[in-house]
Amino acid sequence: MGEIDALAKILVTDSLAPQGLEILSSAKGIEVVEAVGLAPGDLLEAVADADALIIRSGTKVTADVIEAGDRLSVIGRAGTGVDNVDLGAATARGIVVMNTPGGNTVTTAEHALALLISLARHIPEATASMKAGKWEKKSFVGMELNNRTLGVIGLGNVGRIVARKAQGWGMKVIAHDPFLSEAMAAKLDVELVALDDLY
Repeated sequence: MGEIDALAKILVTDSLAPQGLEILSSAKGIEVVEAVGLAPGDLLEAVADADALIIRSGTKVTADVIEAGDRLSVIGRAGTGVDNVDLGAATARGIVVMNTPGGNTVTTAEHALALLISLARHIPEATASMKAGKWEKKSFVGMELNNRTLGVIGLGNVGRIVARKAQGWGMKVIAHDPFLSEAMAAKLDVELVALDDLY
């Protein structure tokens, strides 16, 4: 069997981290084409000779897009959900659809905790006050998170990281998750409560 001269073409239609694009571009036998923000009609044209399509949440991969991708064999979603991909049409064509569910789990949990600290310490209000040339120190006294209770809705991947990091700050964590067993909650040192008890 001889070598294949043609490069496999990967079409990237949503923004990816430069490091990810570099990994793809450095692979032997791969041609990476970035075409971010295509109009639906332009996407149909661009996907026609692509072997793979990499998307995020911005690109809608409809049945028409899948049909236009004559050589398409895989659709990769950088992120969790694949609700922007017509899975039925992809399956009918034998196209593999995959995602990266853990790709931004830590980032999302850290962002939630950053917002928590920001609110507990009145950072947005204090920033606005300082930008207005004021120094209202006593108006923005925050609270410590240590010995406070945090309510988490859903203890999936992100919720568990939020809970663990909050516990590291000395917080008690209560949570509502209809799919989590009492045994697992105990293992996570989290008290399961009704949704109404979180508010």
